[in-house]
Amino acid sequence: MPDAITTYFSIFSLPPHLVIDLAALETSFYALSRKLHPDRFAARSAEEQAAALGESSHLNDAYRTLKDPIARTEYLLKLEGVELEEQSKSATEAARATGTAKKQIVPADLLEEAFELNMQMEEMRAAKKMGEDDPQLRKDLLAAKAGFDVKMATTQAELETLWARWDAALDASDEPAKNAARDAMVALLNRRSYLRNLVRDVNDALESRYSSPWSNAKGEGRMAFPPR
Repeated sequence: MPDAITTYFSIFSLPPHLVIDLAALETSFYALSRKLHPDRFAARSAEEQAAALGESSHLNDAYRTLKDPIARTEYLLKLEGVELEEQSKSATEAARATGTAKKQIVPADLLEEAFELNMQMEEMRAAKKMGEDDPQLRKDLLAAKAGFDVKMATTQAELETLWARWDAALDASDEPAKNAARDAMVALLNRRSYLRNLVRDVNDALESRYSSPWSNAKGEGRMAFPPR
């Protein structure tokens, strides 16, 4: 792990834990923000003002990262030398440059379910292109989304257990336990990311409104007959 002085945790005098005192984090953030307020540097040189601005930006990044439990976990894993492929900036930029999708890690137990879901979403998109709707297909997609929401909640609960396990292993200097917790968190975060993408895709498929061929451009119901 890098020198503690360089980490977001050390900025707020916090140990590299995953369960942190959010009230203490907020108090420390506002205290440090006041010290870096531009008014305090109004009479300083341009170089000092720029440096203070840079420190303030870094402080804000640290606060936003640590106050969010998932961002905090991803950051700590990065300190441990692990950068999740789907979250990495390099993966995002590479996918954007090549016009390809980012690497998707599919949990083995979700393969069959995800395949079926993708087939259903393709059917829904095809139906909408034809100006049709399939109530049963919509119902099936809503049921699938509800199931994925439950899986997301379960994943969150498992992550919270691992956060406490990581902190205990860190305090006890138990490297095997730390490594086990780290690897389990990586697997769960990848699972969470995949589930989140599935939920997003289902929402996209459901939100596209059915457009009847008997409606005019304003969406007003009007029977249209083909010309004779």
